[in-house]
Amino acid sequence: MIELARQYGRYGYRRIAALLRDAGWHVNDKRVERLWRREGLKVPMKQPKKGRLWLNDGSCIRLRPEYRDHVWSYDFVHHRTDDGRAFRTLNIIDEYSRECLAIRVKRKLNSTDVIDALTDLFILRGTPACIRSDNGPEFVAEAVRQWIGAVGARTAYIEPGSPWENGYCESFNARFRDELLNGEIFYSLKEAQIVIEAWRKHYNTVRPHSALGYRPPAPEAIIPMDRKPSMH
Repeated sequence: MIELARQYGRYGYRRIAALLRDAGWHVNDKRVERLWRREGLKVPMKQPKKGRLWLNDGSCIRLRPEYRDHVWSYDFVHHRTDDGRAFRTLNIIDEYSRECLAIRVKRKLNSTDVIDALTDLFILRGTPACIRSDNGPEFVAEAVRQWIGAVGARTAYIEPGSPWENGYCESFNARFRDELLNGEIFYSLKEAQIVIEAWRKHYNTVRPHSALGYRPPAPEAIIPMDRKPSMH
């Protein structure tokens, strides 16, 4: 438990308990919590609750994902390499599965980069029913809107001045900063790309997610090596 807490410093006892069970330990959350507190480990603060999505005209929207590839969200995150130069990440997530579909890391990102990233995902996974994105100046490029509509996806833009309404992506971005960016020094853009992609894979396949019953969004399938293939 202490080794996992040291390795994943921003995980609380429930995520640590889920990792322990994955490793074969027969422990429940309460037992891990008792040991956690006895060892003086601190539980990260809980996220504040968020309200409903009220629009400027007084209406209320509840666009909730109902199945995998129903609603995708994308957003930008800003950071810097050790030399002070800025870079940005384009984060794309599946809201239903909580899987991080892609993180593009470049010094500058524009509408062409968004279209390229979405094109790659459409080829791999098909077209989602909706794409949720911020309605700020960096997302209103007409090229992105037209392209999304042309391929058959329905766009779900967010009210101006209310970035918290993109709650799934905002929550992911907070974890991304807290668990990776705030604890890493990137000496080059290439290093940032490699480390961030490794973290994305860990997030999808290993990291316990509270909204999924402390299971990862896309756990890797393990095929036993000692099992002989069927002759039938």
